[in-house]
Amino acid sequence: MSTIDRPRRLVLIRHGESRRNAAKKGETYFADEAARALIRGVPDHKIPLTDLGHEQARKTGPPLFARFGVPDYFYHSGYQRTRETLEGVLSGYPEHLRPDIRVRENMFIRERDSGYSYDMTTEEAERDFPWLREHWKTNGGFLARPPGGESLADVTARVYTFLSTIFRDRAGQTVFVATHGGTLRCFRYLLERWTYAQAEHWPPGQSPKNCGVTVYEYDDSLGRLVLREYNTVYWRE
Repeated sequence: MSTIDRPRRLVLIRHGESRRNAAKKGETYFADEAARALIRGVPDHKIPLTDLGHEQARKTGPPLFARFGVPDYFYHSGYQRTRETLEGVLSGYPEHLRPDIRVRENMFIRERDSGYSYDMTTEEAERDFPWLREHWKTNGGFLARPPGGESLADVTARVYTFLSTIFRDRAGQTVFVATHGGTLRCFRYLLERWTYAQAEHWPPGQSPKNCGVTVYEYDDSLGRLVLREYNTVYWRE
């Protein structure tokens, strides 16, 4: 009988709504100066959750406890919004059980570096990088690299290192991860063995939601982690 060589269960949680999410309203850049002014000059790793984001995280905790019990480890990216998401989720756990959960920060699961256009409006980005739209069109959303930043393929190399580490160190355990939307696509690319074409964009309707929960469980017959659910939202229930 083979020995399990990776976590028994891997639960990925996108962070709750951040102030940057709220300011950008799902767009690549800020719509205008008024939108940017809400969060201008705050580096990505210091972006906090909104009040709604905190609520999303708090409401996600009790259903996770009811379904999966106490995880052995709970990782976050070190970014403020994932730390606050983790804290919110754990606030929904019985207080006497929280010390049993080992919390770890791991920089390999941080969000993609968006480069020089991080604080730009759409007008500024199109003026300063007039070639960028064609670059994305030519190379696709997985391999194209924003100026001064990372492609999702770059992020995938980081996520591969993270997965290799938990496969080695957390075999047979339940692992929770508070991470980011772009990084989630890289997890799916690796764990579900996507092609480049599959990873270029999210399938219709599958963009990760704030505090959306994605679950992989070890399949003994296949000898690997298999997707059991994707993007489940508990905080609306």
